[in-house]
Amino acid sequence: MTTQQISDAELAGQPAAYWTGVAYEALIAFTRARQAEKGYTQPQFWLLRNLSENDISPDGQGMTLPELREAMTSYIRAEDDLAAEAEVLVERGWLTRDAQDRLWLTEDGERARVDLARNAPAIRAALHEGIDDTDYVTTVKVLRQLVRNAGGTAA
Repeated sequence: MTTQQISDAELAGQPAAYWTGVAYEALIAFTRARQAEKGYTQPQFWLLRNLSENDISPDGQGMTLPELREAMTSYIRAEDDLAAEAEVLVERGWLTRDAQDRLWLTEDGERARVDLARNAPAIRAALHEGIDDTDYVTTVKVLRQLVRNAGGTAA
């Protein structure tokens, strides 16, 4: 496979939406493939994170699936089936379900969350290979400005 050389002038005229979409799909696919190699899915990791008082959860309280979907609304994908993913975690003993259908993180689930989080630096390192931190920061700043220019909110 050959890589087409594109001049800076040609790149400057290309639509950002196209490239951000291509990048998003490639980055998600890469991340999910690395996680699958380790025996878990990205939605499973998000469930653990959202139920851990040591991570995203503000209080470590249990949550229903609709509450979890709401909490993950900015990053969950349409094809993600949280009910099925949660069931896998219940079967593994990483989550439990109470009489009100709230999911709770178990001690084994917290240990798993910590263990799974250890994969993130290697995934990041592979994705950032050959990219200087200064260039990465510039890219993120440019993307944030594009979001603002489009009327969105860039945190």
